[in-house]
Amino acid sequence: MTIQERAEKSAEYKLSGEYNCCQAVAKALADTMSVDEATLQKLAAGFAAGMGTMEATCGALVGANLILGLRTDGNGTVRLSRNLLGKFKEKCGAVTCKDLKGVGTGKVLCECDDCCRNAVKSLGEILGE
Repeated sequence: MTIQERAEKSAEYKLSGEYNCCQAVAKALADTMSVDEATLQKLAAGFAAGMGTMEATCGALVGANLILGLRTDGNGTVRLSRNLLGKFKEKCGAVTCKDLKGVGTGKVLCECDDCCRNAVKSLGEILGE
């Protein structure tokens, strides 16, 4: 499956209402991991709505970063994470949930399904996929 197809899958998972943004990204990439999908879903469960308050990092970006750490075995992940954040921000316009959803401004920068797509695409760019 291409990274573009995985990006679309992540958006579908989010739109289904069964997964939060972090879980949708993790599920779309689960078959590329040595960690089972059920464990990934549990790890990602607490990262909805920017870690539950909309004040924190977008769950989709957190999901991509979780996968990044697993795919790199933790080697060089901090540097790559910085690049991931930059690519995501370039695509979405912000990295915190409340800013993406326009809390306080009334201007939505990026819908959740697009955040999921962009997180997967950004990860693919970082990993050269």
